[in-house]
Amino acid sequence: ELTKLKSTYVDTLPKLCDSSGRVHTTYNQTVAATGRLSSQDPNLQNIPIRTDLGREIRAAFVAPHGKQLVSADYSQIELRLVAALSGDQTMVGIFKNGGDIHRATAAKVFGVSEEDVTKKQRRAAKAVNFGIIYGMGPRALARNIEVSFAEAKTFIEKYFETFPGVREYLDEILVRARQDGFAASHFGRRRYLPDLNSGVQMVRAAAERMAKNMPLQGTASDIMKMAMIEVDVWLREQDFGDEVRLLLQVHDELVLEVANDRVEEVAKNIKRIMESVATFNAPLTVEVESGKNWKAMKPVDL
Repeated sequence: ELTKLKSTYVDTLPKLCDSSGRVHTTYNQTVAATGRLSSQDPNLQNIPIRTDLGREIRAAFVAPHGKQLVSADYSQIELRLVAALSGDQTMVGIFKNGGDIHRATAAKVFGVSEEDVTKKQRRAAKAVNFGIIYGMGPRALARNIEVSFAEAKTFIEKYFETFPGVREYLDEILVRARQDGFAASHFGRRRYLPDLNSGVQMVRAAAERMAKNMPLQGTASDIMKMAMIEVDVWLREQDFGDEVRLLLQVHDELVLEVANDRVEEVAKNIKRIMESVATFNAPLTVEVESGKNWKAMKPVDL
């Protein structure tokens, strides 16, 4: 881990700074098949966040004097889209009531009250919630949450009993993708998948996973691009000049540089714009944080 952090970030990023100490990435519109933007030279969507050591790298990204970094992040957008696009009433209800989707899933699957859900049960539910989107099977789930194959299989079956609309939706995507030869996002972005009819089981299974994932990741990426356009329009209308600038897009998150006395105003409006750029029966929610550097981000009190 240390060697990778040193060679990828510590040794490399300082050499890529311009004379003012800024690092500039290049965004690609047409590399990721799902429509997400990708970042290169350097890849700033790849700055570590999961480990304590990795997060230290984020402390190197510092706002200039008199300014703060503000990040606005779509919370669990793909799970919300699963609920919205499948129309599963149970899942939609959890999001509408502002519940913790992983805790609620664990409670329903294990047949306990939400108060009695253990950390291990919530972790298992979280793995399934996200794994289902990517076509995770019982073998991968068993490895992920360290249970037997039989337990993982039972867990997935119970999951689909709890959210029958999700199973129907995923099955429907596959049928439609086989007929059309592509899977599409809610807004019409297509991903062609000729391998759905491959005679090689492994190749076909990979294409099936892509087909299930495309409507969710594709729709999430469409929403993010729509949000970026609306945020840009609002920033121009406000004529903030150098006081506010949009710096980065990192998957489901926008990062801005904002003058200290503008943080609350900007945070409130960015949240409003991002949450209202598309309307579904499961509401989109955005969490906004600010800080002097990218590691020291704390929720903005709105």
